[in-house]
Amino acid sequence: MAKDRIRMPASVGGLIRYYEEYKSKIEFSPKYVMIAIGVVILLEIILHLYG
Repeated sequence: MAKDRIRMPASVGGLIRYYEEYKSKIEFSPKYVMIAIGVVILLEIILHLYG
């Protein structure tokens, strides 16, 4: 029964290769992302306390 197995071609193997050097038109510095997260958290706290 082991001889009846179907083998897939080894060239692809189910892997998909994406374009690795994709450059977005919009980029944010990690510093600005952390600041934005902090502002959203503070706004949520303020709205929870006073809203």
